[in-house]
Amino acid sequence: MPRKPVAREKLLTAFEHLVLSEGERAATLDAVAARAGVSKGGLLYHFPHRQALVDAALARCEEMAREDLTRLTQSPRGAAREFLATSLYEDSPLDRSLMVAFRMVQSGEPGARETCERVTREWYRVVLEDVGDPMIATAVQCMGDGLYQRASMGLLPEDPEEKQQILQRLLDTADRLARDS
Repeated sequence: MPRKPVAREKLLTAFEHLVLSEGERAATLDAVAARAGVSKGGLLYHFPHRQALVDAALARCEEMAREDLTRLTQSPRGAAREFLATSLYEDSPLDRSLMVAFRMVQSGEPGARETCERVTREWYRVVLEDVGDPMIATAVQCMGDGLYQRASMGLLPEDPEEKQQILQRLLDTADRLARDS
């Protein structure tokens, strides 16, 4: 398998950083090139225009989400429990990529909305396959999304033990829903 160009990855990472730290409008081609330490010509070699950079960042998000789907489906504790257990924002590459996609949705980027819809739909599909009930799958996904949002905004307790207690209550609730269905 051919290696991805290092400069291309640096540019995508720089784009993500700028979108997350300064906002989508600040992620100009010049700013991305400067942040990545790549010449503007080097950037244009990989991304001939800003839309190509946006599209590549969204494709990267979908690729990472597909890898996450594999992890969910292979988890011994089940996709639903794994989805919830890993819904604490940790500033991982997938987390940053998702946050960029969310910000692009907020800025009106149509491709970002489609990316987020596909990713969400696939997570729902694997959770549904695990729990077998559409209402429970929706509840699990909503619990995970809410947990993720609160964690990403720093609205959960800082104490790791308290975070784990919250997570355990959500897991217990999901188990109870599954038993009662």
